[in-house]
Amino acid sequence: MKKLLLSAAILFGSVGAFAQGGLGYGLRAGVNIPKYSYENGSSESNTGFFVTGYLDAPVSPYFSIQPGLSLQNKGGKRTISEGSSSGEFKQSIMSLDIPVNLVAKLPTGESGNFFVGAGPYVGFGLSGKNKVKGNIGNWGAEGETDVKFGSGNDDQLKRTDFGINFLAGYQLTNGFQINAGYGLGLTNLAPNSGSIKNRVWSVGIGFGL
Repeated sequence: MKKLLLSAAILFGSVGAFAQGGLGYGLRAGVNIPKYSYENGSSESNTGFFVTGYLDAPVSPYFSIQPGLSLQNKGGKRTISEGSSSGEFKQSIMSLDIPVNLVAKLPTGESGNFFVGAGPYVGFGLSGKNKVKGNIGNWGAEGETDVKFGSGNDDQLKRTDFGINFLAGYQLTNGFQINAGYGLGLTNLAPNSGSIKNRVWSVGIGFGL
């Protein structure tokens, strides 16, 4: 965790030194719609939230680099109905992500600009909850338990994630913006066998200067 924050501080400092025409900043927040991608399909979607603070470092009149820190609610759920098993398994993960996006800005006269961007992110699982409803056998007893992070036989999810995120939106000249995004997880989070990868849609509002 300390290494992650130190890396973020070094990154922000480097980007600030590289910026041309002044360094800006912004905040985005809204709703996440995450799910897991498996080897042979995907889970159902959860509903969560995200809050992202970012720097805006212009490299030309139409392009900026935007590194940020983002608190992301991820996870997925499954409805089980097999034989005597019937119920719902839901996993909710709180992750701290560091995205670095290259953003193109497309002016629309004096009203504002459209923006589109993409870039890598690295994420660190801070905490997680498993919630079980009903009788679903090996998925666990009804109730709530903490997610076990790690790569051991008894662990449920790897803690570190890496992927690519995409964003788009519109920002008014007063700084208010609407935005949407998609996070494509590339890391296999399954500790042992199988495959679990994050897929996160988001929509929100924000403000940038």
